Amino acid sequence: MAEHGGAPASDELRFRRVFDAPRELVFRCMIDPDHLTHFWGPRGVRTPRDRISVDARPGGVFETVMVNESDGGEYATRAVYDEVREPELLAWTESHSGMQVTTQFIALGPDRTEVRIHQRYVPEAFLLPEVQAGFLSSLDRFAEHLARLTGSAPTPKEETP
Repeated sequence: MAEHGGAPASDELRFRRVFDAPRELVFRCMIDPDHLTHFWGPRGVRTPRDRISVDARPGGVFETVMVNESDGGEYATRAVYDEVREPELLAWTESHSGMQVTTQFIALGPDRTEVRIHQRYVPEAFLLPEVQAGFLSSLDRFAEHLARLTGSAPTPKEETP
């Protein structure tokens, strides 16, 4: 299930998705470059393993370089972790934009996890519908990766306004 909208301010976004995977695995995938390389970024973009760096601790740096599969364009991101509480919370601030991202991991049972993402101070370009659609496609890629790991079918998504 994915949800977006309902943001209290014009520069905030909220997303929610339920995955058929244990919370510990979902969290681990978000901090392990060997997993992130399989889903980080929207469809049409890849993030090579050697272009991902994660130091998941407060003050640690999270860096990625996404590569556009059609034209080779590169998109670098650098963020600093503000809070890390395994397996329940990741919060970081992007260095280049100032956007703050908080991701909560909520166990809904032994093999289901709800992920809630709250983005604050979102740059205007990231508010465009096509950019949000790209972000949602990265959540689809995440569901597909988790399904490969758990041997289950990808969790069907349901969007709610």
